[in-house]
Amino acid sequence: MSSNIKVLQVIPRLGYGGAETGCYDIAHYLPENNCKSFIVTSGGELIKFINKEKVKLIRLPVQSKNPLLIFLNSIVLIGIILFYNITIVHARSRAPAWSCLIATKLTRRKFVTTFHGTYNFSGKIKKFYNSVMVRSDLIIAGSNFIFSHIKENYSEFLKSTKKFLVIFRGINTDYFDASTKLESEEKEILKKWEINKEKKILLMPGRLTSWKGQELFIEAVNLVKIELGYEAFHVVILGSEQGRDLYKKKLVSLTEQYRLTNQIKFINNCNDMALAYKVSDIIVSASIEPEAFGRVAVEAQSMQKLIIASNIGGSNETIVDGKTGILFESGDAGSLCKKIIQAITMDETTIQLIGKEGRKNIIKKFNVEKMCFSTYSEYKRLVN
Repeated sequence: MSSNIKVLQVIPRLGYGGAETGCYDIAHYLPENNCKSFIVTSGGELIKFINKEKVKLIRLPVQSKNPLLIFLNSIVLIGIILFYNITIVHARSRAPAWSCLIATKLTRRKFVTTFHGTYNFSGKIKKFYNSVMVRSDLIIAGSNFIFSHIKENYSEFLKSTKKFLVIFRGINTDYFDASTKLESEEKEILKKWEINKEKKILLMPGRLTSWKGQELFIEAVNLVKIELGYEAFHVVILGSEQGRDLYKKKLVSLTEQYRLTNQIKFINNCNDMALAYKVSDIIVSASIEPEAFGRVAVEAQSMQKLIIASNIGGSNETIVDGKTGILFESGDAGSLCKKIIQAITMDETTIQLIGKEGRKNIIKKFNVEKMCFSTYSEYKRLVN
């Protein structure tokens, strides 16, 4: 039966986020298991890495929330489904999910959704819009936190006939492996960042947006400086503002206000995140709203780096506090300050032990092979 399975994944854009990389990984895993793989997307940076011999890529404006375009996309999807005889349609975002719902109803194909985030809603209309993600034959939650969120907020849309389960996101532990990076590469990136490695480096990766907690992090760094009386480490805030120019200016202004301009560097992007982790000593994830999964915490552990993360959302599931990383009180700059001081004063033996336990934790629970195999197994069950 597996050789007859044809899976069409639909995602707004194929960038570097968790949903996007998961889509990319599964798309390339399926052909290795004699399944045909298709992706419909509007564009994105990952497109250039797709193996066109294994994965059929179709461009469509599925990123649009315009109701007319959503309907027109559904018509085109019907044509794609019938022309390629698609078996399963897997939607990874709300707008394209509505197009997929219409298309799969009319073509009588299996419909799968992955609920990647909490999707804020303030009224019945927005909640109804979000509910498309639980109207499929198979609903996948990316973490236990998301599973609980769906049950608490969308129970009226859940039906006993539908399958609802957790499949943790996975990362490529071969890519996020500290042993694969060369010393020359490390020197090159430090030169690019204009950092001399005489002090430890604290790295905060993630797009610049308020809920990621960059303001909180800067406040905590300031508190550490006040507590210790000197600048004890370098700080790199790595991420693009993605059009949020005012927020970037606010962060720069806050840095100047605390007189931290010599200590904190803003880096827009990095083409090799594994290398960015490798040259850093401590990784910080300071989200003030729950992460659906928390990719930074997982990648840092895979790289055997000490991770400090807020104690909400996915981080509670991916980090074993005190064993594979450190959790702090979400939204509390004082708590983060204390944990940073704890981390920078920790002896090297303990840091290495936490790093080793962190990598073991990720390989066992959150590697990409496990995610792909679990998803593929559910596809087979759904068809059978």
